[in-house]
Order: sequence, then structure tokens, then C-alpha cells
Amino acid sequence: MKPQIPQKTVEKWQRIVDLIARVAEVPASLVMRTDAPHHSVFVTSQSENNPYQVGCRFTLNEKLYCYGVLQNDGELFVEDATCDPDWADNDDMEHGMSFYIGYPLKWPDGAVFGTICVLDSRRNRRATLFREGLKEFAGVIESDLELFTEISRRTALEAELQTTLDELEQRVTRRTADLEEANTALRVLLGSLEKAREEYDLKLLRQIKGLVLPHMSRLRIRLGDDPVGTASLDMIEEQLNAITTSVSGQLMTTMEKLTPAEREVAQMIMRGHSTKDIARTLSRGHSTVEFHRNNIRAKLGLRNSGRNLRSLLLSMR
Repeated sequence: MKPQIPQKTVEKWQRIVDLIARVAEVPASLVMRTDAPHHSVFVTSQSENNPYQVGCRFTLNEKLYCYGVLQNDGELFVEDATCDPDWADNDDMEHGMSFYIGYPLKWPDGAVFGTICVLDSRRNRRATLFREGLKEFAGVIESDLELFTEISRRTALEAELQTTLDELEQRVTRRTADLEEANTALRVLLGSLEKAREEYDLKLLRQIKGLVLPHMSRLRIRLGDDPVGTASLDMIEEQLNAITTSVSGQLMTTMEKLTPAEREVAQMIMRGHSTKDIARTLSRGHSTVEFHRNNIRAKLGLRNSGRNLRSLLLSMR
């Protein structure tokens, strides 16, 4: 589909045909629009004795000057139709127009727009000399047609781009809504998991207090004065109490850095036991306990710091 001709351009073409009519001294200067099978006056000069009005329509046939232009795909010059058997009975002779010069007008893709022409009822030497000028004006009009085509193409591309952007925006909006819905579902799931964890922790706490700790008391009575067994029982009870009182994450993280032997030593240090007590309780050598103490201090960054190991461990609770 070809673009519409803007009104400002029609006004410009009006000035062109009026100028042509004055310079060539012809009664009719026209821009014709072709819409096969019809050929209509699109712009007509406002000159005296011009019989052609805007909208005047002809059927394309071999008796029409403009048909000859389109058939030639170039200039048609008829100096005097009364002396030319090919044009003696053409349709424009109804108005006595025996003189004609015309050029085709085309869209950039080669499709026919129409013609530009001048007509007179007599041989017109001035118009004949103006043939090249008329051809130049045809070029001006075709440049306008090229401009309209480019504007139309860019407008279509912009509309297509805007449509694409609108579709992308809608997709982003839908995606955002989907993500928000997913986040809501995830929050609900996390809430459910947290509730389940709390319920599990509570159940574990009740089981430890109700099923394990009572046996610890009976076991302590049976151990009597056994120092090793009592110490081990103390550590077990302490760990169970730590579980039921939610030992701090910092202390748990620290303990994970230590070996099982180092954890035993660290727990007894926290309870205030000396190296000698720890060695006796764990049936280890004094040097072994010192070795573990030094490793613990190194892993906690206390080597050569002068800080107290037990104080640091207690501060992590």
C-alpha cells in the first residue's frame, strides 16, 4: 500500500504546476494520478482557460495522451495533434488540446504514480523549449514520492518496534508476576519448613528431657565414685543440656573446627578443669593434653596473644 500524499505537499505541487503554466505560457499544467484503469487529475494549474478540474477522471486507452507516456515509459511530445494521425482523435481534443508534453511519475519501486504534463490548444514554442524544465520538475515530484516512501517505511518500522517493545514489556510484567507468585509460594514453604523444624526441635527437646535425662540421674548413682565415668557422664549431660538450651551458632561453628579429641579437651576446659584433671579423666598423658590445648589456641587465633582460652570459649555460648 502506497503512502498518502500530505496536504502540504499537494500545496507545493500546486505551486509547481502554477509556475510551469506561467513559464511555459500554457492554459493547463497537470499532475495526473494513475489508478488503473483510471487516470485522474490530481493537481491542476490555476491558469486561465484551463478546462481540467481536480478529480476529473479518464479511462486509460490508446486515445489518451498520458496513456502514450506510460506506454513509452518516457517523454511524449505532440506538437500538433491535428497533423498527427496517431493523436488526431484523442480524448483531449474534446477541449481542443492539440499540444502536449508529458513525463511519467513513478514511486521508488518503479510502480506508476501518474504523469506530469502541459497542454495547449496551439503550437507552443515556449513550452517546447521548456521540455527539460518540465522533466526536472518531474524529478522533484519523484523525490517527494521517494521521501514519503522512506517516511512510511520508517513509521512502519517504528510501529513494529513499538509493538515488539510493548510485547516485551507485557512479557516482563507477566514474568514479574510469576516471580512474585513463586516468591510468595517459597515464603509459604519456608514458613512451613521453619514451623516443622520448630515442632521437631520441640519434640526432640521433650524426648531428651522426658526419656534421656531421667536415666542420666540413675546412671550417675550407679557410677558412684568412678572419676572417669563421672567425668564422661558430666560431658554427656552437658552436651544434652546444650542441645536443649540451643547452644550458640558461634560455639557450634568453633567446635566443628576441632578434632573429636580437641572437642573433649575444650569442653572440659570450659567446665574449669586443669590440664592435670583432664589428663586423669581422659586417661591421657599430660603432654598430650597440652598438645591439644595448643592446637585449640592456634585454631582460635590465641597463640602468643596472652588471652585466656576458657574465657574465650565461654564467651561464645
